[in-house]
Amino acid sequence: MSGRPDSDLTPDTQTSPDTAEGAPETTEDAPERAPEDAPEDLSEADDQHDDEHDGDLLEEQARRARWAAAGTGIVLALAGTAAALLRVSGTAPALVPVAYACGAAVCALAAVLGARGRTRRALWAAVAGVMIMALGDQFD
Repeated sequence: MSGRPDSDLTPDTQTSPDTAEGAPETTEDAPERAPEDAPEDLSEADDQHDDEHDGDLLEEQARRARWAAAGTGIVLALAGTAAALLRVSGTAPALVPVAYACGAAVCALAAVLGARGRTRRALWAAVAGVMIMALGDQFD
């Protein structure tokens, strides 16, 4: 959104580099083929190849999301556990280490959910765990 009047047009209405000003428009050189002129077996093979590529891409993204959710949950659970252990040995009120430990437990649950592929639930569990640990920080 650069402020130009044509900046938010859909891609099919923008001018292409071939038809830009100064470029000659020739239609005799390469006639366009209509979609119905395409052979059936080639278009089906392309569609199948695209579907396989899309499936591989989705699987890769899902695997990365699982690893990210599980790793984040583990790191937050370890941080909450360490904070709880540090606060137990100090002179903090009893509610502080309990809040850190409960937050760490919720983050550990987020790690398990993330490893199982429930990445959206893992995200919300991690947010809830961090919020519980923040309560412990407020009580301190």
